[in-house]
Amino acid sequence: MISIDPEQNEERDNYKLLIGSIIPRPITFVTTQSEAGVVNGAPFSYFNIVSSNPPMVSISIQRPTGELKDTARNIYGNGEFVVHIVDRDNVGKINETAASLPPSESEVDMAGLTKVPSAKVSVPGIKESKIRMECRLVESVPFGGDGPGSDLFIGKIVQFHVDEAIYENGRIDPRGLDAVSRLAGSSYAAIGEIFSLERPK
Repeated sequence: MISIDPEQNEERDNYKLLIGSIIPRPITFVTTQSEAGVVNGAPFSYFNIVSSNPPMVSISIQRPTGELKDTARNIYGNGEFVVHIVDRDNVGKINETAASLPPSESEVDMAGLTKVPSAKVSVPGIKESKIRMECRLVESVPFGGDGPGSDLFIGKIVQFHVDEAIYENGRIDPRGLDAVSRLAGSSYAAIGEIFSLERPK
């Protein structure tokens, strides 16, 4: 067993250890809107559930150069965003949105994704996702000071949108959703074998 002190590592070394170890990671595609009205979109794999009462999710947005990404800047700006589950059908177009564009250009438009209005937030979602969740910012925590770091956002879900083809009796069909997850580098994983274990009482 190799023992590694993260304090003796560069930030990128710790990053590689984390993304190679904590797998698979769910991926969200996040839409936000700038003050100028530009709808930005980007995928993130530092994403998960925080709470079901109230329903909340977390997204951590990295600052590898110390500069805020458009998504983080927009969430700080208006406190609203939409998270989408990335699946086998939309992952190709979502991957295109990871390109570095200036804040004045929309990754959503560039990738040919279809904007749809939200019910309770001002930020639109995209039609190509089987599940999307409209969120309002509850808490934000910056990490890392002025250098490489991240911004953690916790959002309260104020509206769910679910494709009726994968929804029955309040449950989501995992095969129908066909969500993909992030590994390391350029590798992704699809839903594979599904098995069950009874939880002890």
